[in-house]
Amino acid sequence: MLPAWIIVIGVFIGAMIWTFVISMTNSRLIPIYKFNFFDQYVRLMNQDAWLVSVGNLVVFGVLFILVCLVLGFLMAVMMDQKIRAESLFRTIFLYPYAMSFVVTGLVWQWVLNPTFGIQATVRGWGFDNFVFDWIVRPDRAIFVLVLAAVWQGSGLVMAILLAGLRGVDEDLWKATKVDGIAKWRVYTSIVLPIIAPMAATATVLLSVSVVKAYDLVVALTGGGPGNATEVPAKFVMENLFERQNVALANAGAIMMLAAVVVIATPIYYARRYMARKAAG
Repeated sequence: MLPAWIIVIGVFIGAMIWTFVISMTNSRLIPIYKFNFFDQYVRLMNQDAWLVSVGNLVVFGVLFILVCLVLGFLMAVMMDQKIRAESLFRTIFLYPYAMSFVVTGLVWQWVLNPTFGIQATVRGWGFDNFVFDWIVRPDRAIFVLVLAAVWQGSGLVMAILLAGLRGVDEDLWKATKVDGIAKWRVYTSIVLPIIAPMAATATVLLSVSVVKAYDLVVALTGGGPGNATEVPAKFVMENLFERQNVALANAGAIMMLAAVVVIATPIYYARRYMARKAAG
């Protein structure tokens, strides 16, 4: 275990501390240690680009997590009916998750491109007035990101929740059948609370994907049109490597870490509470 502890303390925790220290300085091109404490955080909060990216991330994150959980749960329920070719469907649903966000972004960029994607295909069938140009519309481009991310992430949720459904006692299903309880009510009132820890795990994984969303944005929209799909991770990378604002980029990175902690901590304690309650 010693090498693992060295990696955790030396790499992860050490890197976080160093990032926080640099965020308290005036560093631009290279790190310097002339401290101005929280000036970079004040500057960050006054940046319109940062505020816009945070707003985009909230919209993207809420929609992405909600749709993934609902769609993943419905797919898990369908798979739990012991359907034919279950392994084939499971592979199909999980396959997008095996792709990187870069590949996913490039695929959906091609599919949604008005010039040769879905819009051009449908118009080629004779529907000349058909319009599906969300990727170039500032008011709808964020939903394109959600669509691509859901396509990739819902399979993972399905796999996690399906494992939970397979763990539900068969006697429970027999008892609800004898009592004549509708199946949808069994799922919503009995099964969902049982698999809540799995749903919490899926939520944490999806939340981490939301906060570090960068590859998908760059590959699919490049942050545009305008700044309609800018996200904090892209803001950090641009200030770190292109605009030579090392301290400001590190302040943004620390804010992203804080967001992960704020989201993950209550979910972690809720999982522990439910686990203790289930164990009696």
